[in-house]
Amino acid sequence: MRTMSRLCVLTLMLLGGAANAEEGLVFAAASTTDVLQELRPAFTKATGHSVVLALGSSGDLARQAMAGAPADAFLSADVARMEAVQKAGLVQPGTRVDLLSNRLVVVIPLDSKRKLVGPESLKGLKRLVLADPAIVPAGVYAKAWLEKAGLWKDLAPQVVPALDVRAALAAVEAGRVDAGVVYATDAAQSKKVRVAFEVPATDAPRIVYPVAALTKGKAPEVGLSFVRFLQSEPAKAAFRRHGFVVLAPDGGESAK
Repeated sequence: MRTMSRLCVLTLMLLGGAANAEEGLVFAAASTTDVLQELRPAFTKATGHSVVLALGSSGDLARQAMAGAPADAFLSADVARMEAVQKAGLVQPGTRVDLLSNRLVVVIPLDSKRKLVGPESLKGLKRLVLADPAIVPAGVYAKAWLEKAGLWKDLAPQVVPALDVRAALAAVEAGRVDAGVVYATDAAQSKKVRVAFEVPATDAPRIVYPVAALTKGKAPEVGLSFVRFLQSEPAKAAFRRHGFVVLAPDGGESAK
């Protein structure tokens, strides 16, 4: 009888956990695609909840959130898009955290014979792809770097804007352009491009990925749980494996 009672209690606990499990919608920058897909099962195992990932340009995702899309969390590739969402009153108070950083690199097709050694060498290109510099963070960062180098006006006619940073990478992989500026994390996961050179951190804007739970989703508790999970040690280890810099609360690089 005692064994039967214990089984009944365990069954009720499991059923209660299943009943409380929810599915949330997470908006996230395209550059986080691989690591978030890796982390989804671990999040479900840790919390019982699940998430659907909507991945794309942070600018486009921010617009969707402000237009009423029911996202429960937002991982942006830049601060400006998160600021816009927060000013619209969509961020759960106290949940916003600067989570990650990244680096810019110039990539070329794997079989390219070109030798690019710095920003000046980009002048000889016919087509240079960037994530759309008008709205996509990776492109905004790249344009700011080229402006600082005094090259934007010369290179702008050769720039091919892409939907997001993954689309920019795909254009280089397919050989449709001579080169592209993408995140180091995107370049690292591709076997069809090689890095011509890395943009020094001192020459480019500081890249910051803030994350926050949102207020207008259908499962705000899932959004909150997901944001907390992304700050856990297993999640930090995954981010580092994928080449991201994990930020500490003071904004510096988190200790490994």
